[in-house]
Amino acid sequence: MERFDWDDLRFFLAVARSGRLTAAARRLGADHATVSRRITSLEESLKAKLFERRPQGYALTGHGEQLLAKAESMETEALAIQSEIGGADMALSGTVRIGAPDGFGSTFLASRFAGLAKSYPGLELQLIAMPRLLSLSKREADVAITLAPPKEGKVVARKLCDYRLGLYAAQNYLDAMPKITAAEDLFGHRIVGYIDDLIFTPELDYLDEVAKGLRAHIQSSSVLAQMNAVAAGAGIGVIHHFMAVDEPRLVPVLPESVSITRSFWLLVHADLKDVARVRAVVDFIVRESKASRALLMGELAAAGGARLAAAS
Repeated sequence: MERFDWDDLRFFLAVARSGRLTAAARRLGADHATVSRRITSLEESLKAKLFERRPQGYALTGHGEQLLAKAESMETEALAIQSEIGGADMALSGTVRIGAPDGFGSTFLASRFAGLAKSYPGLELQLIAMPRLLSLSKREADVAITLAPPKEGKVVARKLCDYRLGLYAAQNYLDAMPKITAAEDLFGHRIVGYIDDLIFTPELDYLDEVAKGLRAHIQSSSVLAQMNAVAAGAGIGVIHHFMAVDEPRLVPVLPESVSITRSFWLLVHADLKDVARVRAVVDFIVRESKASRALLMGELAAAGGARLAAAS
């Protein structure tokens, strides 16, 4: 064991979770040659083959599976040492990676990061704002915002907040198309929405709630792209009220009869829930969400729509 380098376990965990040297290297801030060298060094020191090298990536062997459980336990203890013994300054330095749906991440969280960064200048904040589910067990993120609670896994989950969505269109589109007085009228209009087979969670399947059988003619996996298309006059789409409130080109459609409510959930890996830097980020997200309840529930958008109606 004299040749055993404990630090090699960081490289082992990164490759085990990602299955690829390049992805592990990006996460560790190293080059892939270094990652490969450290894995080889670990295998030589343990005198055991840990990975099967395959064209599609690295797969754990039986020995690798055994080591994974041990290495994750060691990682948990190391995180506890950093958080409990290292002192506040150390605990609030380092990286916290946040995964969130693209609308909430890009529109809501990103615009509020300035205050968090100012409070904790030692933190490096990484935001993955993508329309996909991220794996906390593979450490793709430290904190994740999802649309439903997890069904399994070593995860601590809490309901973050409710939010609402509604139908929107650009005024120039509405002026050029038949009048809409009921949801059935939408079948005579261009609809903007998600690509059916790329909907990564059933909570995003809105259109049947609006009108059974309604389907999108212009489709994107990104709600930001959908909003931009709708604002440019491409058609009618289901948009989050908290996104629409700052887009003056968007006009509510059937606001009295079409209102969709969903929930955001906040997830943290159980091993990270007591790490101070992660707690600070979680507390920030919870605080900002609670303070923005009216925005998230569409009450500000409704007030703006009422003012527009009165002005017209």
